[in-house]
Amino acid sequence: MRSLPLKLEPGSDLRLTIEQLGRDQNSSGFVLGVVGNLSSAAFQCPGRSEPTVLEGNLEIITLNGFFTPVNVHLHLSLSDADCQVWGGHLEPGTIVLKGADILVGLIDEDLQNHPRSKKSVNSLKPRIEVFVLPGCPWSARAIRLLKSLDLSHNVQEIDSELAFEKFSQRSKSSTFPQIFIDGDLIGGYSELAELHQSGKLKNID
Repeated sequence: MRSLPLKLEPGSDLRLTIEQLGRDQNSSGFVLGVVGNLSSAAFQCPGRSEPTVLEGNLEIITLNGFFTPVNVHLHLSLSDADCQVWGGHLEPGTIVLKGADILVGLIDEDLQNHPRSKKSVNSLKPRIEVFVLPGCPWSARAIRLLKSLDLSHNVQEIDSELAFEKFSQRSKSSTFPQIFIDGDLIGGYSELAELHQSGKLKNID
């Protein structure tokens, strides 16, 4: 593993910056440390249907989790001006105020390809894939359910005819969302909700 320091300028989006890092480096890694403050913070609390958004002079306390070229799973904790502590899943819309310094650890490509390490690196990839249509209420419900259960998942928007044609080679269904677990199509929101009600969904991560 190699370490990489990041210096975020005012106005930078904390989550989107880390997402972009994973894509640019084509690598997986972890957040090792962070110091900085925010003008706004968006985070998903357990059981809530929508992210919580705070504004003001907010001090970052911790940022923990991992990222890959296709996904991030990060937990943020922060303090407001009254020293009240907040926290949850980091969401887009978390904006740097004066600056933030982040230290990340990148898993080298050679290590990722090593037979003994391949299993652990692959385990960073979410087992759940959700294919959604923009503005689809059932797609939004499926994503909210997965977030409320703290389950790692990768969301992909089918936002063009070309994307739909490409996706149709994988799935013969034309309804959305379409949810895959370990590469197998389980169905849409109704099937996901049934898995949750049966208690089977909580064992997937």
